[in-house]
Amino acid sequence: MKKYTILLLLLTAGTQFSCNNDLDPTVYSSLTNTNGYQTKSDAVAAINSIYGRLKGPSVGDNFSYWATRHFALTDIATDLGHCQYGGDPGQLSLGTWSSTNGLLQEDWNSMYKLIANANNAIFYITPMTGISAAEKAQFIAEAKFLRASSYMDLTDSWGPVILITEADIANPDYLAQTPPSSVEEIDAFIIKELNEAADVLPVNYRDNAIYGSNDVGRATKGAALTLLAKLYMRSHDWQKVVTLTQQVMNLNEYSLFPSYTGLFKESNKWCSENIFSSLSDANINGTELLNHFGPIDHPVVENRWQYYTVNWDFYNTFGDEDERKECFFPEFTGVDHLLHKQAPTLGAEPPAGEFYMPDVSTRKYADDETTTYYDGHSVNILRYADVLLSRAEALNEISGPTGEAIDLINQVKARSHAKLLVLSDYNQATLRDAILQERGWELFYEGKRRADLIRMNKYDVLVNAYHLRVGEAAQIKMPQNKFYTYPQSQVDLNPKLSNADRQ
Repeated sequence: MKKYTILLLLLTAGTQFSCNNDLDPTVYSSLTNTNGYQTKSDAVAAINSIYGRLKGPSVGDNFSYWATRHFALTDIATDLGHCQYGGDPGQLSLGTWSSTNGLLQEDWNSMYKLIANANNAIFYITPMTGISAAEKAQFIAEAKFLRASSYMDLTDSWGPVILITEADIANPDYLAQTPPSSVEEIDAFIIKELNEAADVLPVNYRDNAIYGSNDVGRATKGAALTLLAKLYMRSHDWQKVVTLTQQVMNLNEYSLFPSYTGLFKESNKWCSENIFSSLSDANINGTELLNHFGPIDHPVVENRWQYYTVNWDFYNTFGDEDERKECFFPEFTGVDHLLHKQAPTLGAEPPAGEFYMPDVSTRKYADDETTTYYDGHSVNILRYADVLLSRAEALNEISGPTGEAIDLINQVKARSHAKLLVLSDYNQATLRDAILQERGWELFYEGKRRADLIRMNKYDVLVNAYHLRVGEAAQIKMPQNKFYTYPQSQVDLNPKLSNADRQ
């Protein structure tokens, strides 16, 4: 997306002063919420600030929300994720989080900061007279999509949350303590927002009349329809999922990228599989994905932390023919001159010259294309493979295995040269399990796993089974662990957020 800047210039009078001198600055221009929304550039800057919240601050460390932190909530705390360290990510990895977990707090804050930016943009762009009706509709539609995506993530993680919109900005009781809205109420709000956005947003931005170029990464009609399908999946409204995924496919805008590993290369900023992504540039607004996902002691991908990883059990489920198995660092000779590898058995001690890694890091956001501290990897929040698998799941839930459902799954498998499914081998229950497994292989560390497990009633079953196998406690209990505990700092601010039933 293009970068826009609003300048605020303050000059102080005089060149000499002492502690006794009064400072009386001369203000040459002053930016306020009123005079700051005059031109198209002002409106675009406001919309771009919402996109910026998908990652984090524009200066300093960029590790918030989809730039790293969100994966701790959505993937580490599942049957495939792992963190060998203690602290906040270690709690999530073990299923022992509490209301004081810092990652829960950071993700909550990031989502509500995005919502605050969206609310302000909608509130102040709506009365603008310096832009056309078409421009106004476009900007508001983008803001609504982004706000809906945050509320979707909030309700995935916490269920009932505080619903705040642009209508609250003019309310004198804006900061009053209010009870959380139910998931059903927020779902109704999201559905309305996404339908309105889908009616306005373009299919793509090639030769766009408002932005004037192929401004990839912005919200589109396909993104709004895909997110809406994801919401209906969560509520098991399978027929709506079938309808919406067909609409996305009928746009003829998307296709699978030829190579799975190539899809996530830092150089592949955008391609035909992308529906909605958070984009970065290592030199301008890079993220810390490479640092969190990269391997320890690797001779090429150096000085990384192996912080967000997959467990060996998950890695071992891939077939050797599957290209997706190449998306890891399972064995290498490190800078410590030791052979880093998987232990042959649980608890085995390595011989001289070897090091048994407790987990395996992924190349998904840690390829060897860059050696900088900040990287420019895109994060695919919504992509076409997910649409195909979501449609297959909905078809199976409606009528059991069908040729179309199997074909949709096999399209995804074939891209990675994985073993294809045969229709006659499955009934509805076994195909449901196969789809869940396929989603794990295809979408690991893309922010989907915890929602998938909960939707298919397998969260406690699969997570606890893994922990028990490796000698850890089975901590996940349903239904209380369906949602995370509210961050304690938020409960302190608003006691109407209660964790009584989530401990």
